[in-house]
Amino acid sequence: MGKLNKVISKIKKILAVDTRGLTIQELSNQIKTTRITTSIALAKLEGEGTINVRIIGNCKLHYLKTK
Repeated sequence: MGKLNKVISKIKKILAVDTRGLTIQELSNQIKTTRITTSIALAKLEGEGTINVRIIGNCKLHYLKTK
């Protein structure tokens, strides 16, 4: 499993537990990876339709889609 896939897996687990919505910075701090890697993983998840993104001002909050 590549680094990006590991980051994606961690993001899914974090967003499943924390449903209040998290920013890229908050996620990257929890995963202990760069904001760039986190944003790439989030873009992939958004493209797949796995997460929702809510823009508030200049922040983006990321949520795991509920089924």
